[in-house]
Amino acid sequence: MNGETINRDHGYPLRVVVPGVIGARSVKWLDSINIIKEECQGFFMQKDYKMFPPTVDWDNINWSTRRPQMDFPVQSAICTLEDVDVIKEGKARIAGYAVSGGGRGIERVDISVDGGKTWVEAHRYQKSNVPYVSDGAQSDKWAWVLFEATLDIPPNAEIVAKAVDSAANIQPEKVEDIWNLRGILNTSWHRIKIQNTSCVSRSKM
Repeated sequence: MNGETINRDHGYPLRVVVPGVIGARSVKWLDSINIIKEECQGFFMQKDYKMFPPTVDWDNINWSTRRPQMDFPVQSAICTLEDVDVIKEGKARIAGYAVSGGGRGIERVDISVDGGKTWVEAHRYQKSNVPYVSDGAQSDKWAWVLFEATLDIPPNAEIVAKAVDSAANIQPEKVEDIWNLRGILNTSWHRIKIQNTSCVSRSKM
């Protein structure tokens, strides 16, 4: 992993990595593989990592009514900035990654600097000097798609990223829209609140 022998915390001596599927299915500390006709009856397949509606709580849950979660939904994250960062007034590079499950490519990543009121489409790429096309033969459907945009940052900006995959699935705006009992797969818009130096200087006067 990252050019080194995988360590124990990440599954040494052997780990199965299942692309496009939630990390709970990428089994650690693998010592055998069994090919079976029926779905695995293990705890993490049958009584964990399942999506339930908001009406379900720990008193009325019935695990058998839902299938195990497999594909992960479309998601994106900003990696160049963090909450409460203070940046110089002017333009800033906003970059990160987007990915979707099931072999679906990333059709678009939108960036907002005003909390989602207006949007700019980010540049997407995977390989240098190779145009990224969400369903293109040279694009890797099972890997992150990187994105970037250089934008003017207003005072007290709220920067937001949201991705759209090749099946037109869109990241939900708020965690409340996808709340579930287990709290899994919170893929709502990634939001970062920052200040620029001009605002900080004025506030200290």
